[in-house]
Amino acid sequence: MINNITATPSRPLVGEEDLLASRYRWLFESPPCGQKASAALHLTPLPTPLGLMVAGVPVEGVCLLEFMNRIHLEKEIQELQHMLAAALVPAPTVLSGQLEEEVQEYFAGTRKIFSVPLHTPGTLFSQSVWQHLQRIPYGTTCSYQEQAARMGNSRAIRAIAAANGRNRLAILIPCHRVVGSNGAMTGYAAGVDKKKWLLQHERSHSPTPGGQLF
Repeated sequence: MINNITATPSRPLVGEEDLLASRYRWLFESPPCGQKASAALHLTPLPTPLGLMVAGVPVEGVCLLEFMNRIHLEKEIQELQHMLAAALVPAPTVLSGQLEEEVQEYFAGTRKIFSVPLHTPGTLFSQSVWQHLQRIPYGTTCSYQEQAARMGNSRAIRAIAAANGRNRLAILIPCHRVVGSNGAMTGYAAGVDKKKWLLQHERSHSPTPGGQLF
Protein backbone atom coordinates (compact mmCIF):
# COMPACT_ATOMS: atom_id res chain seq x y z
CA MET A 1 0.00 0.00 0.00
CA ILE A 2 1.13 3.55 -0.70
CA ASN A 3 0.90 4.47 2.98
CA ASN A 4 3.86 2.21 3.72
CA ILE A 5 6.26 4.18 1.51
CA THR A 6 9.03 5.62 3.66
CA ALA A 7 10.42 9.08 3.05
CA THR A 8 13.98 9.31 1.80
CA PRO A 9 16.49 12.13 2.38
CA SER A 10 15.78 15.38 0.54
CA ARG A 11 19.37 15.63 -0.70
CA PRO A 12 21.34 13.06 -2.70
CA LEU A 13 23.50 10.89 -0.48
CA VAL A 14 27.25 10.76 -1.02
CA GLY A 15 28.06 8.18 -3.65
CA GLU A 16 24.64 8.12 -5.37
CA GLU A 17 26.14 9.60 -8.55
CA ASP A 18 28.61 6.69 -8.52
CA LEU A 19 25.73 4.26 -7.99
CA LEU A 20 23.91 5.78 -10.95
CA ALA A 21 26.99 5.51 -13.15
CA SER A 22 27.49 1.91 -12.07
CA ARG A 23 23.88 0.91 -12.83
CA TYR A 24 24.05 2.40 -16.33
CA ARG A 25 27.74 1.78 -17.01
CA TRP A 26 27.04 0.35 -20.47
CA LEU A 27 25.24 3.56 -21.43
CA PHE A 28 27.97 5.81 -20.10
CA GLU A 29 30.56 3.85 -22.06
CA SER A 30 28.55 3.74 -25.31
CA PRO A 31 28.78 6.76 -27.66
CA PRO A 32 25.46 7.88 -29.20
CA CYS A 33 24.69 6.23 -32.55
CA GLY A 34 28.22 4.89 -32.65
CA GLN A 35 29.58 8.42 -33.21
CA LYS A 36 31.47 10.94 -31.16
CA ALA A 37 29.15 12.85 -28.85
CA SER A 38 28.66 16.53 -29.55
CA ALA A 39 26.80 17.35 -26.32
CA ALA A 40 26.48 16.26 -22.69
CA LEU A 41 23.47 14.78 -20.94
CA HIS A 42 24.01 15.12 -17.20
CA LEU A 43 22.33 12.40 -15.13
CA THR A 44 21.84 12.95 -11.42
CA PRO A 45 19.91 11.10 -8.69
CA LEU A 46 17.13 12.92 -6.90
CA PRO A 47 15.71 11.42 -3.67
CA THR A 48 11.99 11.95 -3.02
CA PRO A 49 9.42 10.63 -0.52
CA LEU A 50 8.39 8.11 -3.20
CA GLY A 51 11.90 6.82 -3.83
CA LEU A 52 14.85 7.76 -5.96
CA MET A 53 14.34 9.62 -9.23
CA VAL A 54 16.85 10.27 -11.99
CA ALA A 55 17.13 13.60 -13.78
CA GLY A 56 18.61 14.17 -17.23
CA VAL A 57 19.76 17.68 -18.03
CA PRO A 58 21.40 18.85 -21.26
CA VAL A 59 22.19 22.52 -21.81
CA GLU A 60 18.72 23.22 -23.29
CA GLY A 61 16.77 22.26 -20.17
CA VAL A 62 15.53 19.28 -18.18
CA CYS A 63 14.65 16.45 -20.59
CA LEU A 64 14.28 13.55 -18.14
CA LEU A 65 12.78 13.11 -14.71
CA GLU A 66 11.71 9.58 -13.89
CA PHE A 67 11.36 7.30 -10.91
CA MET A 68 14.12 4.71 -10.93
CA ASN A 69 11.59 1.88 -11.05
CA ARG A 70 10.01 3.16 -14.29
CA ILE A 71 9.68 0.37 -16.81
CA HIS A 72 12.08 0.62 -19.78
CA LEU A 73 14.01 3.46 -18.14
CA GLU A 74 17.30 2.31 -19.66
CA LYS A 75 15.75 2.38 -23.15
CA GLU A 76 14.38 5.86 -22.50
CA ILE A 77 17.81 7.15 -21.49
CA GLN A 78 19.42 5.54 -24.51
CA GLU A 79 16.86 7.09 -26.87
CA LEU A 80 17.54 10.53 -25.41
CA GLN A 81 21.26 9.97 -25.71
CA HIS A 82 20.85 9.22 -29.41
CA MET A 83 18.35 12.01 -30.10
CA LEU A 84 20.64 14.58 -28.50
CA ALA A 85 23.89 13.01 -29.76
CA ALA A 86 25.03 13.34 -26.17
CA ALA A 87 27.49 11.61 -23.88
CA LEU A 88 26.15 10.72 -20.45
CA VAL A 89 27.80 12.54 -17.55
CA PRO A 90 27.05 11.47 -13.93
CA ALA A 91 27.33 14.96 -12.46
CA PRO A 92 24.96 17.81 -11.53
CA THR A 93 24.59 21.19 -13.25
CA VAL A 94 23.09 24.52 -12.25
CA LEU A 95 19.80 23.47 -13.87
CA SER A 96 19.74 20.15 -12.05
CA GLY A 97 20.23 22.08 -8.83
CA GLN A 98 17.23 24.28 -9.67
CA LEU A 99 15.22 21.17 -10.53
CA GLU A 100 16.08 19.50 -7.23
CA GLU A 101 14.99 22.59 -5.29
CA GLU A 102 11.67 22.83 -7.15
CA VAL A 103 10.92 19.12 -6.77
CA GLN A 104 11.63 19.37 -3.03
CA GLU A 105 9.17 22.27 -2.86
CA TYR A 106 6.58 20.24 -4.78
CA PHE A 107 6.79 17.36 -2.31
CA ALA A 108 6.64 19.85 0.57
CA GLY A 109 3.37 21.13 -0.88
CA THR A 110 4.67 24.65 -1.46
CA ARG A 111 5.12 24.54 -5.25
CA LYS A 112 2.33 23.92 -7.74
CA ILE A 113 3.91 25.28 -10.94
CA PHE A 114 7.45 24.55 -12.11
CA SER A 115 9.69 27.20 -13.64
CA VAL A 116 12.77 25.15 -14.50
CA PRO A 117 13.35 25.12 -18.31
CA LEU A 118 12.23 21.92 -20.05
CA HIS A 119 13.49 20.27 -23.23
CA THR A 120 11.07 17.85 -24.88
CA PRO A 121 12.46 16.30 -28.06
CA GLY A 122 9.80 14.34 -29.92
CA THR A 123 7.25 14.50 -32.72
CA LEU A 124 5.01 17.53 -33.15
CA PHE A 125 2.03 15.41 -32.09
CA SER A 126 3.74 14.22 -28.91
CA GLN A 127 4.82 17.75 -28.05
CA SER A 128 1.25 18.95 -28.53
CA VAL A 129 0.00 16.24 -26.14
CA TRP A 130 2.62 17.15 -23.55
CA GLN A 131 1.72 20.83 -23.80
CA HIS A 132 -1.92 20.00 -23.08
CA LEU A 133 -0.89 17.88 -20.10
CA GLN A 134 0.77 20.95 -18.61
CA ARG A 135 -2.58 22.77 -18.74
CA ILE A 136 -4.28 20.34 -16.36
CA PRO A 137 -4.44 22.31 -13.10
CA TYR A 138 -2.70 21.14 -9.95
CA GLY A 139 -5.04 19.19 -7.68
CA THR A 140 -7.39 18.15 -10.48
CA THR A 141 -7.73 15.25 -12.91
CA CYS A 142 -9.18 14.66 -16.33
CA SER A 143 -10.01 11.51 -18.28
CA TYR A 144 -8.33 10.43 -21.49
CA GLN A 145 -11.59 11.22 -23.28
CA GLU A 146 -11.62 14.74 -21.83
CA GLN A 147 -7.98 15.22 -22.79
CA ALA A 148 -8.71 14.20 -26.38
CA ALA A 149 -11.76 16.48 -26.52
CA ARG A 150 -9.76 19.44 -25.22
CA MET A 151 -7.23 18.80 -27.98
CA GLY A 152 -10.06 18.81 -30.53
CA ASN A 153 -9.39 15.23 -31.57
CA SER A 154 -11.84 12.96 -29.79
CA ARG A 155 -11.07 10.02 -32.06
CA ALA A 156 -7.38 10.01 -31.15
CA ILE A 157 -7.74 8.76 -27.57
CA ARG A 158 -5.37 5.82 -28.05
CA ALA A 159 -2.72 7.90 -29.80
CA ILE A 160 -2.96 10.57 -27.12
CA ALA A 161 -2.74 7.98 -24.35
CA ALA A 162 0.34 6.50 -26.04
CA ALA A 163 1.95 9.96 -26.17
CA ASN A 164 1.17 10.38 -22.47
CA GLY A 165 3.10 7.18 -21.90
CA ARG A 166 6.08 8.58 -23.79
CA ASN A 167 6.30 11.54 -21.44
CA ARG A 168 9.82 11.56 -19.94
CA LEU A 169 9.19 14.29 -17.38
CA ALA A 170 7.24 12.79 -14.50
CA ILE A 171 5.54 15.39 -12.26
CA LEU A 172 6.88 18.29 -14.38
CA ILE A 173 4.56 17.30 -17.23
CA PRO A 174 1.74 15.87 -15.11
CA CYS A 175 0.55 12.79 -16.98
CA HIS A 176 -0.39 11.40 -13.55
CA ARG A 177 -3.42 13.73 -13.62
CA VAL A 178 -5.03 11.75 -16.44
CA VAL A 179 -7.26 8.91 -15.21
CA GLY A 180 -9.77 6.47 -16.62
CA SER A 181 -13.29 7.66 -17.42
CA ASN A 182 -14.51 6.02 -14.21
CA GLY A 183 -11.69 7.55 -12.16
CA ALA A 184 -9.56 4.38 -12.31
CA MET A 185 -5.84 4.71 -11.71
CA THR A 186 -4.57 3.56 -15.11
CA GLY A 187 -1.39 3.86 -17.11
CA TYR A 188 1.53 4.98 -14.95
CA ALA A 189 4.89 3.44 -15.80
CA ALA A 190 6.34 3.93 -12.31
CA GLY A 191 3.37 2.22 -10.65
CA VAL A 192 -0.25 3.03 -9.89
CA ASP A 193 0.61 3.43 -6.20
CA LYS A 194 2.81 6.41 -7.01
CA LYS A 195 0.16 7.93 -9.27
CA LYS A 196 -2.45 7.68 -6.53
CA TRP A 197 -0.05 9.17 -3.96
CA LEU A 198 0.75 12.14 -6.21
CA LEU A 199 -2.93 12.88 -6.80
CA GLN A 200 -3.75 12.63 -3.10
CA HIS A 201 -0.76 14.85 -2.28
CA GLU A 202 -1.88 17.53 -4.73
CA ARG A 203 -5.47 17.39 -3.57
CA SER A 204 -4.44 17.73 0.07
CA HIS A 205 -2.44 20.88 -0.78
CA SER A 206 -5.08 22.48 -2.97
CA PRO A 207 -6.90 25.50 -1.50
CA THR A 208 -10.40 24.28 -2.35
CA PRO A 209 -10.41 20.48 -2.76
CA GLY A 210 -13.59 19.40 -4.46
CA GLY A 211 -14.79 15.94 -3.53
CA GLN A 212 -13.02 12.61 -3.78
CA LEU A 213 -10.50 11.76 -6.46
CA PHE A 214 -11.37 8.11 -6.62
